[in-house]
Amino acid sequence: MTFHSMWAELLPIGRNSASGGYRRYAWTAADAECRDWFEAQAKSRGLTYELDRNGNQWAWLGDPAAGDAVVTGSHLDSVPDGGAFDGPLGVVSSFAALDELRGRGAEFTKPLAIVNFGDEEGARFGLACVGSRLTAGQLTVEQAHRLTDGDGVTLPQAMAAAGYDADAIGPDPERLARIGAFVELHVEQGRALDLSGDQVGIASAIWPHGRWRFDFRGEANHAGTTRLVDRRDPMLSYAETVLAARREAQLAGAVATFGKIAVEPNGVNAIPSLVRGWLDSRAADQATLDTVVTGVEKAAREYAEAHGVDLDIVRESFTPVVEFDHALRDELARVLGKGKGNGTGRELTVPVLGTGAGHDAGILSGSIPTAMLFVRNPTGVSHSPAEFAAEDDCVAGVTALADVLEGLACR
Repeated sequence: MTFHSMWAELLPIGRNSASGGYRRYAWTAADAECRDWFEAQAKSRGLTYELDRNGNQWAWLGDPAAGDAVVTGSHLDSVPDGGAFDGPLGVVSSFAALDELRGRGAEFTKPLAIVNFGDEEGARFGLACVGSRLTAGQLTVEQAHRLTDGDGVTLPQAMAAAGYDADAIGPDPERLARIGAFVELHVEQGRALDLSGDQVGIASAIWPHGRWRFDFRGEANHAGTTRLVDRRDPMLSYAETVLAARREAQLAGAVATFGKIAVEPNGVNAIPSLVRGWLDSRAADQATLDTVVTGVEKAAREYAEAHGVDLDIVRESFTPVVEFDHALRDELARVLGKGKGNGTGRELTVPVLGTGAGHDAGILSGSIPTAMLFVRNPTGVSHSPAEFAAEDDCVAGVTALADVLEGLACR
């Protein structure tokens, strides 16, 4: 199948007709359809299909037990009303790159695998990269069992309902020991490539980032009969904290976002008793991130005290700065620049970009050599239906990935 035909097959799955965005949440019907699609693509190419203990899907060319395997892929799940490209572009491009290599008559000297990591976005259970975190031992079985969605369904219950063995989840060091390199292709979440005029770039590092939950607890009361002076309104403290996050991030040259909120009792004519907001903050270095989060926490506590509101702050997840493997990154640059100097005798310089977005490649970087390729996104928009990559740029990404895989896994 061509890139275009595979993309067209996957495009309708989990798409919300009203928003135009995708709702492919972990262990739901839409997720199951995506998984069925992946399995069908693997088997149609004669690849060995495998489901690991954490629900990640693998498609193998060659013997996995041989070791030093080259792996590519990404994820198929989405954020709420997310775009079509974040994740799926990497998976579709991986199958297309394998097809291109076979068309070139490439001879593989190492096992090659394509992977779909489960629950990368964390839209359902609030923690990103669950599949890769479990595999790498960065999420314990006990922590995973405590993950709960908005309806009170735990991760093990969701997996069991989808027909998977939740009792088997846990670290998978044997699998990781068989992998020599992992290269993840992803749509760029920003406009650096558009501004530079390049179709494809290489990742240098992922900014440190985390999620913090702020629970503001006040007193529920009648919106029409309670005097302003008598109120303990947690919404006021929350609103002021949102503004403080923007101010702290702007001063530090970082980013901070309150993008999710839960309110109790959530009535139009009721003063809230609880406002729960989630802060996502990211920065180019750890010191800057610490400065931002400390500033937001300090401001939140001051606002809470001023309004007679109690405040609890919990760090729900954190990922330190990720420096991708330098040798692998340099090899990608060499392969992609080789022979592309337009007759000048010089190799092209491939853009190397940092990113504030987290990825499975970042999680796995502590266990195996990892690298990333980015495909140009002219809008710079991501986690939105407006996310986009032109088809010629997607095809250029496929060719770049094929070149990289040929350099790593073929004679």
